[in-house]
Amino acid sequence: MLKHRELLKFAVVGGTAWVIDTIVFYTVKLWILDKPLTAKVIAVLVATAASYVLNREWSFRTRGGRRPGHEASLFFVISGLAFVLYLAPLAVSRYVLDLKQPAVSFVTEQVADFVSSQIIGVLLGMIFRYWAFRRFVFPQSGVRNLETSYDTPPSEADDLDSPPPADDSRDRDRIRRR
Repeated sequence: MLKHRELLKFAVVGGTAWVIDTIVFYTVKLWILDKPLTAKVIAVLVATAASYVLNREWSFRTRGGRRPGHEASLFFVISGLAFVLYLAPLAVSRYVLDLKQPAVSFVTEQVADFVSSQIIGVLLGMIFRYWAFRRFVFPQSGVRNLETSYDTPPSEADDLDSPPPADDSRDRDRIRRR
């Protein structure tokens, strides 16, 4: 059940990041710069920053196993790799298939940009990111105590690989008998 709950939360965060990405992408592309790849870079950077906060504090809030700085670094490296998956379909659409003006109409160009970038690219990136975040960024389940600060570094006593404390009730009984 926890695995599906995480996946559902990840999908909600992904949907939120997608809305942010789409709004920024089209705002930059249509009103600021007429460069779709540059617009996509800006949109992904903004959406990735929002995604990190939402994933860390909500989707994977009980997972961890890494210090916050290391975790953030891995998150952004993996997001950078996913960015290639985001850009690839748009680059293929624009520069391999030549789905840009004047070869096609304005409407065809916009539909091709939307499908290649906002649907195919984002789906490829989300699948990769979900797998990579669980595997590398937030590798251990149940390590964060929700009542403590996320920024408190783990102490040596909180070693994540140490076994749970043994039940020493038998030892107490032996001491009493002596």
